[in-house]
Amino acid sequence: MPAKVYTDKDADLGVFKGKTCAVIGFGSQGHAHALNLKESGVHVIIGLYKGSKSIPVAKEYGFEVVDTAEAVKRADVIFVGVPDTKIPAVYEKDIEPNLTKGKTLLFSHGFAIHFKTIVPPANVNVIMCAPKGPGHIVRRQFTEGKGVPALIAVHQGGKEAKKIALAWAKGVGGTRAGVIETDFKEETETDLFGEQAVLCGGASALVQAGFEVLVEAGYSPEMAYFECLHELKLIVDLMNEAGIAGMRFSISETAKWGDVTVGPKIIDASVKKRMKAALKDIQTGKFAKGWIKEYEGGYKTYNKLLKDGEKHPIEKTGEKLRSLMPWVKKRDVKGAQASYK
Repeated sequence: MPAKVYTDKDADLGVFKGKTCAVIGFGSQGHAHALNLKESGVHVIIGLYKGSKSIPVAKEYGFEVVDTAEAVKRADVIFVGVPDTKIPAVYEKDIEPNLTKGKTLLFSHGFAIHFKTIVPPANVNVIMCAPKGPGHIVRRQFTEGKGVPALIAVHQGGKEAKKIALAWAKGVGGTRAGVIETDFKEETETDLFGEQAVLCGGASALVQAGFEVLVEAGYSPEMAYFECLHELKLIVDLMNEAGIAGMRFSISETAKWGDVTVGPKIIDASVKKRMKAALKDIQTGKFAKGWIKEYEGGYKTYNKLLKDGEKHPIEKTGEKLRSLMPWVKKRDVKGAQASYK
């Protein structure tokens, strides 16, 4: 049975009338939710730890910034916008001691609740509003009068909790594009799988491997970059606009033939088997335990792998070629992320 899609008419921002919403953290999702809600007429305060580099940034945007514990005390709805691995410490120190009956905890990802790294009391609502896109896209789309599709879920609470989730989705722009109701388990497991197997892990590994094959065969890095990375956006844009079949309609006959005959030989049954293994690790909690252990160990492997990726030859080639294309928006992603921490 197809899922019901909620739009602007199904959500009421009046739910927040006379209420205070707190955004804990001012990172990628946090800053986008806070700004979008503020511009939707919702009273938002920001909760940050003492000494956070985000305090002056949030104040510059016109927000009242208070300590996390104070924000939780004052708020009716608390959006926990800190990284999954850091939620337990923030929850134990600042959130849990200040939760009272009837407050609402809101998350943009189900990791902490689904894997029980925190267990909220039964007398508070626990809900989710998860835009299906990075924070800077959630923000940009909103400012352009558009919106990123979102998921909502109610882990604890009844009809009123669902109304709050829908109102939050409307406030951040999600109902402009369409909102689907799910549960914390489904959102968490599918989100992790998508990131690992397709959107981030799968796509980046495929691009790097294709680049390496061409360069190792004697072709120029510039040609390899264009063929394996630059053009990928064009193809994904076509898929986004018209689906895979629509993309195929827009490409050449030769490209179509290569697509349907060679593609399945590359992404074959063995790849699908490994995808299923990755999904199993997510479902059993093995991935979550490993990730938490990595965090507790100081991110050693994580940081090494990221640094190794930055040294890949495709990065240097891409930097050179992108500098020749002034129409390609250049973003200081690292600088932007640092300013929201």
